[in-house]
Amino acid sequence: MPSVIRQIPLDTATRHHAHDYHQVVIGLHGRAEFEIEGLGGDISAFSGCIVPANHEHYYAGTGDNRQLILDLPARSPALTGPQRELSRLFDAPRFFTLDDPLKRYMEFLLVELDYSVPDAQQGDRLAATLLGCLHARLAGGAPATPARLDMARLDRFIEAHLAGPLSVIDLAREACLSEAHFRHCFRHQTGLSPWQYVRRRRLEAARGLLDDSRLSLVEIAALTGFSSQSALSRACREAYGQPPSRLRRPCALP
Repeated sequence: MPSVIRQIPLDTATRHHAHDYHQVVIGLHGRAEFEIEGLGGDISAFSGCIVPANHEHYYAGTGDNRQLILDLPARSPALTGPQRELSRLFDAPRFFTLDDPLKRYMEFLLVELDYSVPDAQQGDRLAATLLGCLHARLAGGAPATPARLDMARLDRFIEAHLAGPLSVIDLAREACLSEAHFRHCFRHQTGLSPWQYVRRRRLEAARGLLDDSRLSLVEIAALTGFSSQSALSRACREAYGQPPSRLRRPCALP
């Protein structure tokens, strides 16, 4: 299946869904807010986010806005064959800002989309170039000697903000590091990406509430930062092999 590149405004009302293809969203004009499985952030001109397939995400535009959206099926030519390494971009959701060379490429891409006759192969070529540049920037540049993170402090920060969206920038600021340095240090120390770690903490908190409270699944999802009951249910199935209703102790039921 080919990649699809489109330019659209996002509704100013909050929407949410999940889909079976990867997605890259880059702001062209105005602002938008995204929350991807509990990881939140803002998008403005020349910044964006990566939405892996089957990740529930909430989004809303602010006023007059326009976004460039790349829809990328897992079997897209932009992610297979010689480009298969680029699929690692979608290991976890993340937010990013384009540097000057990528801004210039975006300007070229927009002109090319307006100039050329719609062509699936050209769309895949343009998408693969953009993904390759993003991959080079987001996967590289890590310092050789990682700093030692104060995980107890980070755990307290995560627990205090568990109910709301948490961005990697928030965690990096708490650790007094740049986002790129923080990502590298975090993976080196924990073996997980920040998103994977926060997701695990959310699941642990949800499992504790399932065991020890009479709260509804909707309330537990809200308290532990899952965007909906369905997002909590999907996360429990992936992590524990069962829906949350099957994980409850009988004494915790109303």
